[in-house]
Amino acid sequence: METNILIESGTNELEVLEFIVGNNHYGINVAKVKEIVNFNKVTPVPNSHPCVEGIFMPRDLIITVVDLAKVIKAPDSGDNSKDMFIITNFNKLNVAFHVSAVIGIHRVSWADIITPDSTISSVDSGIATGIVKIDGQLIIILDFERIVSDISPETGLRMSDIAKLEGRSRNESHILIAEDSPLLIKLISDSLSKSGYSNLTLCHNGQEAWDYLENAKAGQVPLDVDCVITDLEMPLMDGHRLTKLIKTDDVLKSIPVVIFSSLINEQMRAKGESLGADIQLSKPEIGKLVSEIDKLLR
Repeated sequence: METNILIESGTNELEVLEFIVGNNHYGINVAKVKEIVNFNKVTPVPNSHPCVEGIFMPRDLIITVVDLAKVIKAPDSGDNSKDMFIITNFNKLNVAFHVSAVIGIHRVSWADIITPDSTISSVDSGIATGIVKIDGQLIIILDFERIVSDISPETGLRMSDIAKLEGRSRNESHILIAEDSPLLIKLISDSLSKSGYSNLTLCHNGQEAWDYLENAKAGQVPLDVDCVITDLEMPLMDGHRLTKLIKTDDVLKSIPVVIFSSLINEQMRAKGESLGADIQLSKPEIGKLVSEIDKLLR
């Protein structure tokens, strides 16, 4: 798939791939998309999750296919002549999502992404991470990490890595966390708390985190942040933009920035390095997150 994904780092923009499931329009960050292919016949896997359609093998790689219509409970059109597979890569996994049609790619600002409220996306079951209006059409951006982790929980945060860290001495280092997923921000903060880090400030997007740092510079709150942990995909302001603002600010640039995202691949790692990120980790590695923060704050 040819895209203009090489957007300049830190511009707070993304490319959204618009697609259709049932009669509705949805979106995915192009940074997660590895390839788009025509519908292929799949091989069913016995006793697999009901939303797993089966597996197929393009070239020499076996890929699991998730039936997105079943995930979102969309009606089956019965006509798969326009059906496509969106092959994704995130959290070091390759997964294909079966969709009804692919419309195209739009370049948008994270500032234009609306965060869904609790009536649309709840901590326990919501899979909508954002909504954007393009050419009069509402496009719902889905939480593909949540979809995959609901199917296979071991692909999410490896909370078992935290058990061995419980009971450590208390650490008052002030950590600022920017993460838009209500579920993940709770899991990350709980993990850090169990590991002894109790002085946490939680922000639900990069803009909230930047506002906090700006207020700290103005003396409205203490300027005592010892470390920033940020996701990449967030409405209003993404993690790359937040990193760029921190690392180009004469007052704040010494604060370590840890990018903790499902999108850490070779290309995204290069972007993070160019912006000055101190550490970049893939989201399943919650235990490694704690150990890297230990090193930064030692």
